Amino acid sequence: MKIICVCGLGQGTSLILRMNVENVLKDLGVQADVEHTDVSTASGMSADFIVTSNELAQSLLGHSASIVIVNNYFDLNEIKEKLQEAL
Repeated sequence: MKIICVCGLGQGTSLILRMNVENVLKDLGVQADVEHTDVSTASGMSADFIVTSNELAQSLLGHSASIVIVNNYFDLNEIKEKLQEAL
């Protein structure tokens, strides 16, 4: 399974989100290849899931991946809840 964590510029925020997603997946016992990038690059990448904000999700409509919307990239409980719903 491949998961892409997306922010506007693909720098700091998406990296933090990636680390938090990896921690949550580890707790859930789920294996996945997790990457982070900017919204423009993500639109051309293949993935099973894209984790991003509601604002950026609008830019990714039509992507083949399932979009997982997270409001707070630092809230491990929210990330866990949203990923469990998606998986």
